Amino acid sequence: MRIGLYPGTFDPITIGHIDIIRRAAALVDRLVIGVAINRDKGPLFSLEERVAMIEAECRALSAETGTEIVAHPFENLLIDCAHDVGAQIIIRGLRAVADFEYEFQMVGMNRALDSSVETVFLMAEARHQAVASKLVKEIARLNGDVSKFVTPPVREALEAKFG
Repeated sequence: MRIGLYPGTFDPITIGHIDIIRRAAALVDRLVIGVAINRDKGPLFSLEERVAMIEAECRALSAETGTEIVAHPFENLLIDCAHDVGAQIIIRGLRAVADFEYEFQMVGMNRALDSSVETVFLMAEARHQAVASKLVKEIARLNGDVSKFVTPPVREALEAKFG
């Protein structure tokens, strides 16, 4: 069984994330969405809220793709999380050259820690390349319309956070 791990903070999950999840599901038999706790980033949504949003969004994707998709919170090294869930593949989404530079360094470190775990990059669709959770939160905070960037349930969660 091929198990893939798609890690991120997902604060909140965007349509860009969902696109990567859909495409990653075609590459593996089981896809684990690694939800990073990452206290340093000071997420808007709690870990429980982020996991619940991911699970809700992924139910339909799992049925659509036929791939088991599960959320898995983690606070350890990414390579250790990959070991914990039995992943042979780490899936990363790229939006721009700046993403690649950071990810290139991470791949090198992860390969030094365990060369048996491969990293696969999926380029964001052109229409999603500008979508970033940080920007979505800023737009929502300033009462802008985020409906082009997140699903209706996530938009409602953002509205509830920002009133």
